[in-house]
Amino acid sequence: MAEAQPSAAAFERLVLFDGVCGFCDASVRWLMERDPSGRLQFAPLQGEAAASLRARHPEIPSDIDTLVYVERTAAGEQVYLRSRAVLRIGAELEPRPGWLRLVAWLPAPIADLGYRLFASLRYRLFGKLDACRLPGADERGRFLP
Repeated sequence: MAEAQPSAAAFERLVLFDGVCGFCDASVRWLMERDPSGRLQFAPLQGEAAASLRARHPEIPSDIDTLVYVERTAAGEQVYLRSRAVLRIGAELEPRPGWLRLVAWLPAPIADLGYRLFASLRYRLFGKLDACRLPGADERGRFLP
């Protein structure tokens, strides 16, 4: 029996990504390999979970070129964008990638400038998928609609 997808309300650490970006899709696969305990969950920026979060958090842009990380704690939801999202996501990985120290060292405006430059080139460099990929049976519990 296939595992049902969790509801959009059921997450603690959620990565919102561009579901049709080839680089973003590869990054999600990379993150899942480095998070075998399944602490991170994922949802496309084009989906229902992202729309629900945007309604609560106007700081989440409506464009799909911004990586978003949302942590839910007893104190509420905290939203991280762009390079700060990369840092928070990387902190969940074991072992932590060494390049995170470099990103952490950079002032946020400079790191975000590099992030925006890369985001503007990602489709040309890595391609664009025809549609958001469907998670496999073993991944469904980690994806929100």
